[in-house]
Amino acid sequence: MPCFLPARQLEPYLFEQLFLFLISLAANTFSALAGGGAGLLQLPALIFLGLTFSVALATHKLASVALGIGATLRHLKGRSLDSRFAVVMLVAGLPGVVTGASIILSIPDRVAEIALGILTAGLGVYSWLQPGLGQTLRPAHRDTSGLIIGGVVLFGLGILNGSLTSGTGLFVTLWLVRWFGMDYKRAVAHTLVLVGVFWNGVGAATLGILGTVRWDWLPALLAGSLLGGYLGAHLALTWGNRWIKRSFEVVTILVGSALILG
Repeated sequence: MPCFLPARQLEPYLFEQLFLFLISLAANTFSALAGGGAGLLQLPALIFLGLTFSVALATHKLASVALGIGATLRHLKGRSLDSRFAVVMLVAGLPGVVTGASIILSIPDRVAEIALGILTAGLGVYSWLQPGLGQTLRPAHRDTSGLIIGGVVLFGLGILNGSLTSGTGLFVTLWLVRWFGMDYKRAVAHTLVLVGVFWNGVGAATLGILGTVRWDWLPALLAGSLLGGYLGAHLALTWGNRWIKRSFEVVTILVGSALILG
């Protein structure tokens, strides 16, 4: 425990915790504003500090649950959630998350990261080329067949969420906008609460059972994720769809580039 460290070791430990908190705060603020992408800063930072990919992934996934909790606290005030879509996202997505988290620790990740990076950057370009996308609520595919198709895609996105941590929430955000006709504000709210808390929570539990978590780093990461989630959600509700769309486009292109470059 840090209180029992010798004085010469306490200072580096506190610096490390402060660094983790600031990285987590920045990453999760942008993620809560754009609807995903916290792994862009947080996961590479954990690896830079000496963790292996699998340990960093499990630690990040567990810490990112606090992002969803922080965003939930803010979005519940704005009443941004639709209970019907909440059920669809949970029923369709959670089995995919468990499937993805169960296989990621046993397969090479580089090819998947490059492919995911190209797709993620493509999301930002697509959104940028569609000026009116997600600016107003235009309900679509709300019938049974539309919900089933949407659920099947959410299952696939759940697999990505469980297996790769960077940017998968952004796919969910754009899918909710493009298929179900949500505006960006509503789509981001659903992504942050349902993906951030439930998908990431199940993924973190699966990775924690199958892998290893760096427990002594979690307090700083959780604090940054919780505060960043609340702050980003507040900015999203305050600034509106235009700023959320621009943030989404910037974050997707940055996340995609980071994944491609490794």
